[in-house]
Amino acid sequence: MIRNNLIIGAVLLSIVAPVCIGLRAEASDKKNQKSIESYVVPDVVLTDQNGMKVNLKNLLQTSKPVMLDFIYSSCTTTCPVLSADYVSVQKVIAPDTLKVQLISISIDPENDTPQVMKGYLKRYRAKPGWVFLTGNREEIDTVMKAFRLKEMSYNYFTLIRTLPSDKWTKINGHLNAKEIQAEYLN
Repeated sequence: MIRNNLIIGAVLLSIVAPVCIGLRAEASDKKNQKSIESYVVPDVVLTDQNGMKVNLKNLLQTSKPVMLDFIYSSCTTTCPVLSADYVSVQKVIAPDTLKVQLISISIDPENDTPQVMKGYLKRYRAKPGWVFLTGNREEIDTVMKAFRLKEMSYNYFTLIRTLPSDKWTKINGHLNAKEIQAEYLN
């Protein structure tokens, strides 16, 4: 099981793109950095694309690999690229798309209602295993703070957890698939 999770995690790392968490994308001249980060996931209840209440902490206590991003449905820059990458992840692991937990958390809860999020996932032909979450502003701010994100930040980053723990791989900067393969799959 652990070996399978590591293999799936390696596949995820070979596909993942930068995460959009700002209102627009800005290029960075900084060198890409990888770090292992620990996060204390808050015990908040968010709402998924089906209008169902979901405890974030419980959702993340899975033994499956997890990919987590912060996006919003009206983003027209890198968020659609990231969502297309989630689709690619689901194609790679098909037909069992439930092998990996893909989670998108809206940073625009005022506009990303369950109906809007459901339409967004439908546009991308999302399969089971990809959950889009929202909440009220206070809940979203709590989650962003737990993952050390600043509101209105323009940072590029990716969070991936291949084994159940509080340790996540955080990649700052933009790594393309070739760079990820060179670093993680050799």
